[in-house]
Amino acid sequence: MCGKRGWLNPRRSRAVVASVFDWVRGRWGPSRRTSSSSRIDLMWGSPMWRNQTVVTVIFLVGFQGSQLFRNVLFLLFLVVFCTTICGNLLIIVLVSTSRILHTPMYFFISQLSTCDILLSLNIVPNLFHLLLNNGANIRFADCFTQFYFFCALEVFECVLLSLMSYDRYVAICNPLRYTSIMTSSYCVKMISFCYFVAFLGSFIVAVTLANLRFCGAKINHFFCDFVPLLELVCSFGSIVYFEIYGLGFPIIMTATTIIAVSYTFIVLAVLRISTSTGRQKAFFTCSSHLIVVSIFYTTLVTVYIILSKLQIATISKVGPLLYTVFTPFINPIIYSFRNKDIKKAAQETFHKQDFQFS
Repeated sequence: MCGKRGWLNPRRSRAVVASVFDWVRGRWGPSRRTSSSSRIDLMWGSPMWRNQTVVTVIFLVGFQGSQLFRNVLFLLFLVVFCTTICGNLLIIVLVSTSRILHTPMYFFISQLSTCDILLSLNIVPNLFHLLLNNGANIRFADCFTQFYFFCALEVFECVLLSLMSYDRYVAICNPLRYTSIMTSSYCVKMISFCYFVAFLGSFIVAVTLANLRFCGAKINHFFCDFVPLLELVCSFGSIVYFEIYGLGFPIIMTATTIIAVSYTFIVLAVLRISTSTGRQKAFFTCSSHLIVVSIFYTTLVTVYIILSKLQIATISKVGPLLYTVFTPFINPIIYSFRNKDIKKAAQETFHKQDFQFS
């Protein structure tokens, strides 16, 4: 299914979503509302915007600087990108082929690796194009396609991390019932639910934002993020904030609450273990996940709460690099270097390959 003709092909998926945004904007976009009533004018902007040209192309500034500076960044991001793809693909292959990794925890880790690969493919290739051309134009529909996949993947990772924390809670606090609770069918249903919530909610927000009227066509960023896009809107944008708080806030708060409650019970259960060896073993089973959760929430809070108040273009670009480029790069390193099962599975896989070639 992942071949050139499969529905999961990234290029085909992006083209399908871009055509949907083109159709939606042509059917219900600002250009079709020039003769609407005053009630619609209040939602889509005052009549003073009606004579303005509809934005069809958006210019992404990227990282401005000398050719040498951009070439150094290109090589750095190229190494990170290749390592990210190879590391996450290795985890997916090991979980799929090694029997010792056929557990709910590693199934969730493989889904996290899939999310990291898709996020990197969504952001980094266009970043290469911006670095080589010192900024570039991007079609309106392509910009919102990138924004849609970015939002969906970030929301999916947030929900997935909460599901992984619940898995660790059951494994440590209720180990005798772990296999009966975390069955394969239950895990597949929960992952499907995560995908459904993330992609549906993000699609509603992206379509609503795409149908607003834009006064500008230049984004001082390296990808189509929510805040830079909203700065270009000259029409009534409160409906987007309403959807963000109405859809995103409950999802994020629910996921955060599940993580906090799960680790609270985990800490209490670990402290009740009498031996130090038992406590270390119990903590080690969830330490990698705790590190990934800390990195994920720290970067998001830093970028969207702390750095958003600083009107410095360079800092506002460096922050998103943490969770769009470097976090997918770090996640497989954390899980592989700190996990004996993955190391053992990798050794067995490579040993089989050596034996076949010898």
